[in-house]
Amino acid sequence: MNTDNIFKSKVERASDFKFNANVVNVFDDMVVRSVPFYPEMQRMIAEIAASHAQPGTSLYDLGCSTGTTFRSLDLTLDETVKFVGVDESDEMLQKCRANLEVHLERPFELINRDLNRPFEIKNASVVVLCLTLQFVRPHKRAQLLKSIREQLNPGGCVILVEKVLAESNSFNREFIDYYYGFKRRNNYDEMEIAQKREALENVLIPYKLSENAEMLYECGFHSVETFFKWYNFSGMVALK
Repeated sequence: MNTDNIFKSKVERASDFKFNANVVNVFDDMVVRSVPFYPEMQRMIAEIAASHAQPGTSLYDLGCSTGTTFRSLDLTLDETVKFVGVDESDEMLQKCRANLEVHLERPFELINRDLNRPFEIKNASVVVLCLTLQFVRPHKRAQLLKSIREQLNPGGCVILVEKVLAESNSFNREFIDYYYGFKRRNNYDEMEIAQKREALENVLIPYKLSENAEMLYECGFHSVETFFKWYNFSGMVALK
């Protein structure tokens, strides 16, 4: 696993964050060091998906990145469940394909799509968005969730993991400070934290947990439940 040193050196202006070759090369290290309890969240996603994925259907991972979620899911899902990964980064999809060809025997398909635009979902019983919806433009998020809900098989579910805002502004600053403390404990220095924050400022736009729940209900999902919460990160599951 390559170490994330992308923001280690001073830059004049941190450009908007992109999932390019440089990020792909260190992504697995970056996400473990940047997302609290990431391995546990992956385990929980696999556990929930196993309860809802139906044999002979497909499981979609929107924003599949390097394929970590698929590798975790492969241990728990029926072998007849097809994996379909969607990402708009060619570099991510190349890395994902290389990983899955080594570690998976089940059928899988990888598709390059911009999640801000409509796309087809076929025979899906589970759709996963792990740290993905937060990168979709805000005015397109409800449209995406509604499209997923309409195309899901009856009884299907969406598993949503997001970075979130606190419900109260007074706690929002505290939670962000706790999060930066987490990053420091994982050996990110102050310049790295500041430069990545600037790079993500106009790219990653979080909602409150309550806003995500309300959006899921408004898009037609029911039984929306929070299964994970750590300061400004959350995991939710919703049924069609």
